[in-house]
Amino acid sequence: MLDKVLSAKYILASKSPRRKYLLKQLGFNFKVVESNALEITDKNAHRSVKINSQRKSRVVALKHKNEIVIGADTVVYLKDKILNKPKDLNEAKRYLKLLSGKKHIVYTGVNVINNLTGKEVYGHEKTVVEFRNLTDEEINYYVEKFKPLDKAGAYGIQDDFGCLFIKKISGDYYNVVGLPLVKLYKLITQTL
Repeated sequence: MLDKVLSAKYILASKSPRRKYLLKQLGFNFKVVESNALEITDKNAHRSVKINSQRKSRVVALKHKNEIVIGADTVVYLKDKILNKPKDLNEAKRYLKLLSGKKHIVYTGVNVINNLTGKEVYGHEKTVVEFRNLTDEEINYYVEKFKPLDKAGAYGIQDDFGCLFIKKISGDYYNVVGLPLVKLYKLITQTL
């Protein structure tokens, strides 16, 4: 099975540099094709990540018939509210103040379409993240220096100052980065 997984050709239906990095880390043979699919914002985090990951993968799969297409969508969920990518730096600061000292949930939906076998499978991952109490100085520095407008919840757990916000994580670290790798691997094997 591993040979099949590693020898397959993939398309990542995402412009996320973090997802691209993670697929490279696995040694996958892939290219990136941005889907430009219309994303929804639903109050239900499960429904939101499912619909968005399916839309992204399906739009790209229609045009690429010889590859396995991967679509993913990540949201940060805090007290019945979804914190998507902030629209500007002020909203990013507001998000971080909301997350400060609290637990939140990161959901990522992953949809895999294998056009060669005609199989499509979906799964999601849930990770609980707890922030330590953040100072205004830390929030302002992070937002001004790293401009986290491309990150759900306005922070990145990986390779930048945002990692210092984390007090505790329960679940899949890679899910918080934006692509739960174990879940993805299992989904791919189901399509082969």
